[in-house]
Amino acid sequence: MKTKYVLGALAAALLMSASGAYAQSDCPRGTLDERYCDVDGDLIADTPTDAAELVDPDTLIFAYTPVEDPAVYKEVWSDFLDYMEEVTGKDVLFFPVQSNAAQIEAMRSGRLHIAGFNTGSNPLAVNCAGFSPFTIMASLDGNFGYEMEILTYPGSGIEKVEDIKGGVLAFTSPTSNSGFKAPSAILASDFDMLPDRDFEPAFSGKHDNSILGVANQDYPAASIANSVLSRMISRGVIAETDVISIYKSQTFPTTGFGTAHNLTPELRANIEKAFFDFEWEGTSLQAEFEKSNEGQFLPMTYQEFWEVIRKIDTANGVSYACE
Repeated sequence: MKTKYVLGALAAALLMSASGAYAQSDCPRGTLDERYCDVDGDLIADTPTDAAELVDPDTLIFAYTPVEDPAVYKEVWSDFLDYMEEVTGKDVLFFPVQSNAAQIEAMRSGRLHIAGFNTGSNPLAVNCAGFSPFTIMASLDGNFGYEMEILTYPGSGIEKVEDIKGGVLAFTSPTSNSGFKAPSAILASDFDMLPDRDFEPAFSGKHDNSILGVANQDYPAASIANSVLSRMISRGVIAETDVISIYKSQTFPTTGFGTAHNLTPELRANIEKAFFDFEWEGTSLQAEFEKSNEGQFLPMTYQEFWEVIRKIDTANGVSYACE
């Protein structure tokens, strides 16, 4: 089975599932939207205790964060999703989302069951869409994560972060950690540099757009995730000498993978099994992600692994209020 795509009118039919808009009264929820409860205090939405609110669809919808053009991943996830079909006994469709906002809304409305949300979108997906993450990609020796880097191009005249003053700095999108949240916090706290006051912000939409923009000298500088940069260099999309890094951050957790909170426990257990039992060797997933030194799915908790991201959000005054 080749990975299928949800397109056009077919999407409306295939993506119909329970909305998950379950009003909860008098339950602890912390920063979660009012439709969710967090009785156990792990910061993610609890699985509904009412069987009528659980979802067990015949067709599962999977979406991967749009850090690059979704077409890049047309075949990357095919072997993995084939295996998930074997483990769950269900059809699994790849949904090529075009933005972080569209991905969050798809899960919030019940049209998305399994997803990899980018680092910066995880808190919003958890709080507004009932996302329940449980794993990230890691190297075979257990290391994980990526760094935010600020890039420029040779001959730009920019040799250090302060040289960006008076010019343009490209971000990706407001929900991206490395593409906006982390650099905004770091520039403000470490360099006393604010957008509009000290530099002109631009938004490219995706990490590959920002990286290509710098390599092609459309942007004098851009903040990006270096895991995406590594994969683009490995694929020959740009040459390593096309860009220069002038700043590298601490390590952040990479894409978090998980499910909608209201899947039946049995289905969620099978989905987790598909992630943790998947054999990477010789697969399309290995071929792509070994370029950024990733080769396994590592168990994790949102409460622990995303603590630094929540702190960055707090520093930036980010609210998880849901529209």
